[in-house]
Amino acid sequence: MAAPTRTASRHPARRLAAALALLAVHAVAAAQPTVATEPIRAFVERQVPAGSGRIEVQVGALDPRLQLAPCGRTEPYQVAGTRLWGRTVVGLRCLEGASWSVTLPVNVIVRGRALVAGEALAAGSSPAGASLRIEEAELSREPGTPVTDTAQLVGRSLIRPVAAGQVIRLEHLRIAHTVAAGDPVRIQMVGQGFTIQADGQALAGAGDGQTIRVRTDSGRILAGTLSGRTVEVRL
Repeated sequence: MAAPTRTASRHPARRLAAALALLAVHAVAAAQPTVATEPIRAFVERQVPAGSGRIEVQVGALDPRLQLAPCGRTEPYQVAGTRLWGRTVVGLRCLEGASWSVTLPVNVIVRGRALVAGEALAAGSSPAGASLRIEEAELSREPGTPVTDTAQLVGRSLIRPVAAGQVIRLEHLRIAHTVAAGDPVRIQMVGQGFTIQADGQALAGAGDGQTIRVRTDSGRILAGTLSGRTVEVRL
């Protein structure tokens, strides 16, 4: 004689356990506050610098394991140490009815025009003209700050090679040196109501607008701002 088949109907304890587990899942879901995504999008868009490009904010979901007390009003905020750019998080805190704060995943997509290398560019070169082109790019995918205007390249050179088709970033550039260590320079010492001119020597390389240390003919070491081959020292 065949053994009787065991079915769920003959195990009420199992059915009860399954029902309780289902109720627990629904209870956790019910504890989650409804997150209004539009205020979060608007908040993030306000934090992105003006003129960055076209912005799209994708708001993720709360961790389903969280059990939060009911909240009448929430407020988004920027989490310390985060940048609202690319894949990141935004804070959400309760202002009415409870005192919790949580983080939400967001993807801040910024699209705009950027300078792209039209050919392979060598380290030390100053990109210009036909070696560049302007293209539409997803700026938020770049780990640094994309160059969006050729004016940002004036007086700068590459500190590393850039491949053809790669977006040029400010982090790729440095101010081109107009004087090198040991070069003679003209020192202009400016005080209140007087100016003194003297000859000197650069102690390091620098470019226009940068601070540079110089040594006067008498051996005095000063620091000033370079313009051409003149160093202005404010006394």
